[in-house]
Amino acid sequence: MKNRYEALLILNTKGGDESVKELIDRLEADFSKEGAKIESVQKMDRRHFTYVAGELDSGYYVNFIFEGTPNTLQKLNARFKLDADVYRQAYKKLAPKKKVAA
Repeated sequence: MKNRYEALLILNTKGGDESVKELIDRLEADFSKEGAKIESVQKMDRRHFTYVAGELDSGYYVNFIFEGTPNTLQKLNARFKLDADVYRQAYKKLAPKKKVAA
């Protein structure tokens, strides 16, 4: 059974914003490799953290809306946990998409 999810990823872009486009493209490919179907990608720009708990004081926020199974969600979580470019990740299950009557 496929569900809709929202993934908020905070990217570690110490090198600068010029590599963000390539990084987001690679992440989209990672979603596809794990069986997720991406509905939308929202680039939310670089933001400073309110509370600095690690070596970074800011990150580039990206929001992905995708469809996948719970198993897909576990695979993505494990994959991005090992990715040095993904600083933080958060997932939320969304309501099913309503179909509009013609």
